[in-house]
Amino acid sequence: MKEFKFKINGAEYKCAVEELAGGKTNVTVNGKVYTVETEAKKAAEKAAAPTPKAAPAPKAEAPKAEAPKAEAPKAAPAAGGVQVKSPLPGSVIKVLVSEGQAVKKGDTLLTLESMKMENAIMAEQDGTVQQIAVSAGQNVMQDDLLIVLG
Repeated sequence: MKEFKFKINGAEYKCAVEELAGGKTNVTVNGKVYTVETEAKKAAEKAAAPTPKAAPAPKAEAPKAEAPKAEAPKAAPAAGGVQVKSPLPGSVIKVLVSEGQAVKKGDTLLTLESMKMENAIMAEQDGTVQQIAVSAGQNVMQDDLLIVLG
């Protein structure tokens, strides 16, 4: 179960999310439980259904890699790239670099807001930005891929 706090139009909401079987999720908002059906679960089920017809072994992996967009770049760092991952959940405020840009160790790559605090995500080494996996306004979880440096 994951717990969150949201502030919407000045009102604070305490939420807990618990995944259930069959694409259903229990969402508790300020003590009231709602059972919802998630679109991500529906899409994953639809993508998984035709998979055995096309090619059972290879296609079984393809939907998993497509669902989270950050999964595809994980192959790139094996060829020498270094992954810069989110140290905590939050929201990307601004991306300060562009693909192909040279950066030095300690340069700020992007700003991440978490718990009403802005956090500068810095380059841990000199290199060139190979890939930017996020954009301003995007929410990220801890360990999500942000940038790949080469």
